[in-house]
Amino acid sequence: MMMYHSSNVSVENPDTKHSRQYLDFGRGFYLTSLKEQAVRYAQRFKRRGQQAWLNTYELVYKENTWNIKRFDSYDKQWLDFVAQCREGKEVGNYDMVIGGIANDRVIITLDRYFIGEISQEEALGLLRFEKPNIQYCIRSERMLKECLTFIESEQL
Repeated sequence: MMMYHSSNVSVENPDTKHSRQYLDFGRGFYLTSLKEQAVRYAQRFKRRGQQAWLNTYELVYKENTWNIKRFDSYDKQWLDFVAQCREGKEVGNYDMVIGGIANDRVIITLDRYFIGEISQEEALGLLRFEKPNIQYCIRSERMLKECLTFIESEQL
């Protein structure tokens, strides 16, 4: 499957060491299967006066070989998982986590929930109207090395 990663640099040899800690699914290398989503995300770098790169990879894996956590919707499990990861807690020993991205509209709801402005039930009620944009977070170096192959980098 073709995968995309936006950055301010070309990333031929991805790793988890350069990841920030307080992200949706914790420390890892984030990708999407949606090229348009990656291109839109890359525009953030341009707005900051940086270079924008679209890195393309092929991801090949057997699901039953790896410890994978999958979220199919913005539900209570997803919300709890993201909340813990954003607090910097290690959640599970997963090789990869797949699920919805906290995009600009979703993040507003999450921020309101995290500061206690709205309850979990209210947050979930708002999130049910959002269609998840998919993200993949490869959290293990072993999976990165064995399953992800760099194809090309394109400066946008």
